[in-house]
Amino acid sequence: MTDPAAPGLPHVLILGGTAEARELAGALAGTGVRVTSSLAGRVAAPRLPVGEVRVGGFGGVAGLVGWMRAHGVDVLVDATHPFAEAMSANAAGAAAATGVPLLALRRPGWAPQDGDVWHRVGSLDEAADALPGLGRRVFLTTGRMGLARFAHLDALWFLVRSVDAPEGPRPPRMEMLLDRGPFTLDGERALLAAHRIDVLVTKDSGAAATAPKLTAAREAGVPVVLVTRPPAPVGVATVPGPAEAVAWLRERLG
Repeated sequence: MTDPAAPGLPHVLILGGTAEARELAGALAGTGVRVTSSLAGRVAAPRLPVGEVRVGGFGGVAGLVGWMRAHGVDVLVDATHPFAEAMSANAAGAAAATGVPLLALRRPGWAPQDGDVWHRVGSLDEAADALPGLGRRVFLTTGRMGLARFAHLDALWFLVRSVDAPEGPRPPRMEMLLDRGPFTLDGERALLAAHRIDVLVTKDSGAAATAPKLTAAREAGVPVVLVTRPPAPVGVATVPGPAEAVAWLRERLG
């Protein structure tokens, strides 16, 4: 089925919001492929990719299946955040239901270096459990959606960095820093020193734009509580970057 908005062109739906998704949409512009980028809508002022953009959820697997069929999607690319577990599961389910090829674009996770003091945990709850034994002044960079997991830690002080302001339960002793990467190493060094940070909490997103905080923590001897990624859906083709995704799409679409 071909969407009448772009007759004859193969239609690629990119589930995005990441820098890699924007780069992929840009790389596909002008190549004879119709590209629609879908953003979840959780950020108030997202950075938009080139090409067609839709914002908001689909309504689970059934909603995504319906949208793909209505708009003649030929290939689905899951380029969501590595921790967008529900959306990745929905993408796998929709691809299976429609028979549309699915590619996962996943940037590699961070690798420890000499001098790193990392404590890997499996969830935000485990991160919260680990904190009292590691420090009292916490730099929390796991996003605004999970602050409730740390709301009971009233003996600790938190510097919370997020793109948008949080809602709901949060730690009682907290300073909010609204900012968006990329961040510089000098900036991260200054931030740790100015706020006397003695423990960092982050997710293993693998993003280069936010990696300087790990270098700054290593230099300062600050331990890092690193939340590991959820497993990717089984059986989904995966590439590490936009260039590999373009090559995969060329092979699929000719």
